[in-house]
Amino acid sequence: MNRPNIWSEGREILFEDNHLLVINKPAGLLVQGDATGDEPLSKKAAEYLRFKYKKPGEAFIGVCHRIDRPVSGIVVLAKTSKALSRLNEMFRDGLMTKTYWALTGKPPIPENGKLVHWLVKDTVRNVTKAYSEKHSQGLRSELDYELLGQAGNRYLLQVNPVTGRPHQIRTQLATGLGTPIVGDVKYGFIAPLPDVSIALHARQLRLQHPVTKEMMTFVAPLPDAPHWDAAREFYK
Repeated sequence: MNRPNIWSEGREILFEDNHLLVINKPAGLLVQGDATGDEPLSKKAAEYLRFKYKKPGEAFIGVCHRIDRPVSGIVVLAKTSKALSRLNEMFRDGLMTKTYWALTGKPPIPENGKLVHWLVKDTVRNVTKAYSEKHSQGLRSELDYELLGQAGNRYLLQVNPVTGRPHQIRTQLATGLGTPIVGDVKYGFIAPLPDVSIALHARQLRLQHPVTKEMMTFVAPLPDAPHWDAAREFYK
């Protein structure tokens, strides 16, 4: 059996036990399969486990949440059906704390605050529109943000979403603050990044272990991509 050339512990694999596999997803990789047919994170994870434990058949991997394809950072996968069921419930009920880092080309005004919008997803165009007033077809969406620092013409924001909606951070920063994320041409940034990612990273996730009940905090290192060099100045 050939070893899948995908991950190393400490960089891509942030944590693993009998119930959880926590991955630092690279930008550009789908979490779950879609119409493109591209191999997703879930398939790569199953292959990793199949090799590591010499399983004769396919390993179980359960997807309980997703981050967008051009976004990097923490994704929690379940290795057992029990863990998957409990994680699904926790994510649905918002029983975890998620922290993202985002780079923008403009400073947020004010430098910290709360954004509340009603988001409507256009599934045909795969874009989300934010409304500042209640919308009959919209989902109430809330996040907190703060400016962590500036390096040159880049601004590092920390974002804590209270709700979890499709493209929520991307559209709320662009619409509510006029600060689209670097590289996110879909939501108004001037130009794409060379690797077609966007400068949004799922930096930290805190949750209760679905079986042991231990409170756990996971932190994902930033990608090596040059556009994140500005952010690295703030946590040397």
